[in-house]
Amino acid sequence: MAFLEVNESDFVQTLSREFKDNKIVILKFGSEFCDACYALESELEDVDDENENVSVLIIDCNDSPALAESHDVRRLPTMIIYKDKDNILYRGEGVVLSQDIEEIIA
Repeated sequence: MAFLEVNESDFVQTLSREFKDNKIVILKFGSEFCDACYALESELEDVDDENENVSVLIIDCNDSPALAESHDVRRLPTMIIYKDKDNILYRGEGVVLSQDIEEIIA
């Protein structure tokens, strides 16, 4: 499945839909000017390709600053992995390797 690029106007609706479909949701906060953000996206592509029950939502902090602020994003990239709407499996900054992400969502 392809990544879903979301912004402040469609975030809540998209997130609700993905949770309703019982997906593990990965939020990746980044910027088009961030090399580490592209590196994390590459790792997330591998995870996304291997897991049908995972949905990756991409948020550009330059386009959606209020969304980044509401999720307390301080550094880029920031990744938050939700098991469901009430349970966060992981929250961290920087690049995380695909095999480590696989362990988190297992």
